[in-house]
Amino acid sequence: MRFTGSQQYVATQDLQLAVNAALTLQRPLLIKGEPGTGKTMLAEEVAGALAMPLLQWHIKSTTKAQQGLYEYDAVSRLRDSQLGDERVKSIENYIVRGVLWQAFESDVPVVLLIDEIDKADIEFPNDLLRELDRMEFYVYETHELVRARHRPLVIITSNNEKELPDAFLRRCFFHYIRFPDKETMHKIVDVHYPGLKKELLAAALDAFFQMREVTGLKKKPSTSELLDWLKLLLAEDIPPEALHSKDQKVVIPPLHGALLKNEQDVHLFERLIFMARNNR
Repeated sequence: MRFTGSQQYVATQDLQLAVNAALTLQRPLLIKGEPGTGKTMLAEEVAGALAMPLLQWHIKSTTKAQQGLYEYDAVSRLRDSQLGDERVKSIENYIVRGVLWQAFESDVPVVLLIDEIDKADIEFPNDLLRELDRMEFYVYETHELVRARHRPLVIITSNNEKELPDAFLRRCFFHYIRFPDKETMHKIVDVHYPGLKKELLAAALDAFFQMREVTGLKKKPSTSELLDWLKLLLAEDIPPEALHSKDQKVVIPPLHGALLKNEQDVHLFERLIFMARNNR
């Protein structure tokens, strides 16, 4: 199996190499990059391109590693015992299988997405070391050893909000998704809006990349936000000339709420425009 991208996802050559390296080494693929650069979508497209089922585990700040393996629902068992339910005689009825267990018991290899691992507690990655390394875990309540029938392709994403442990990093193949250059971004837009007029696309990309280059932005606009903005420009029939000023000075583009996500960045652009006008 080799991943070569898909019709819906523009994968650079180095990203394709990273996916295929993880497949060859049978190691988790750790993907980092700015929010909105397609890290989560990568797992979906790899699964589709390789005709593999996709299992997703979206991590929150309260997520524990044990939840990915299984959970023992003692509360439900106590309630059923009070109601005289026959199910209480077997503890297996109260073992809730997590997404890792589902991946391990699958009859075919799957793509397992562990999304935004850096949201969890710092011990979360360490708590999964053995399971991801040996592809097995022990269920103490039922005295059962669960082994993976097929090693899944594990894709782990991180927004780099916190450092991951060295022991965890050693077990992964790492790839950082660089922010797309203008040529790659052009290809990405073509996938989503193949009929977009060249003049509008050129003006939109110029305005978008100029905005990202402004010093002091709290949050730079991402690829997904560019696509949202283009959708609005098309819906409102905004002409290309509205996306830049005649004298090429700084300008806040129309419908900028799709690109600028906080008031500090809007105020920054307003100050830059004010300064530009005073320097004429």
